[in-house]
Amino acid sequence: MGRKSREIAGVDLKELIKALDRAYCDEWLAFYAYWYMAHTVSGRGYEDMGEFLSKIAKDELEHAQEVAERIVELGGLPTNRPANLEKNGNAPYPGVMKKLYDYDEIIKLVEDAEAGAIDVYNKIAKMTFGKDHDTYQLVTHILGEEIAHEEMMENLEEK
Repeated sequence: MGRKSREIAGVDLKELIKALDRAYCDEWLAFYAYWYMAHTVSGRGYEDMGEFLSKIAKDELEHAQEVAERIVELGGLPTNRPANLEKNGNAPYPGVMKKLYDYDEIIKLVEDAEAGAIDVYNKIAKMTFGKDHDTYQLVTHILGEEIAHEEMMENLEEK
């Protein structure tokens, strides 16, 4: 971000970088949980559940990359030690259940994680609205995808 951009941004860059880094850490933790479950899920229809989880994991990794790029553009550095991802994130590692055939539990875990991500990106969007246009566009794009992930899981619930 150039001098003039920082001047007109109207947002505390240190606070914004910290919020983005926390989101970055969340994305890595979500990616790993979903990727792991996608490759270890079992039971009837496991291929479909694995496919859903793989798609969401891919998106979460993309979000981490996009957020990392924005952090660097703003003059910061994203968390660089995997051991610090959970400590620096907004939420703890979403975890992985022992019963990888319990789709209701998988769906609940993903829905809860996505709801948390929606809250995080909504707060960053409010922080940057009308101030840092590039970050605002990025986080609203990611927010839309997180909303779609939550809806995807809700549609899998047994009614």
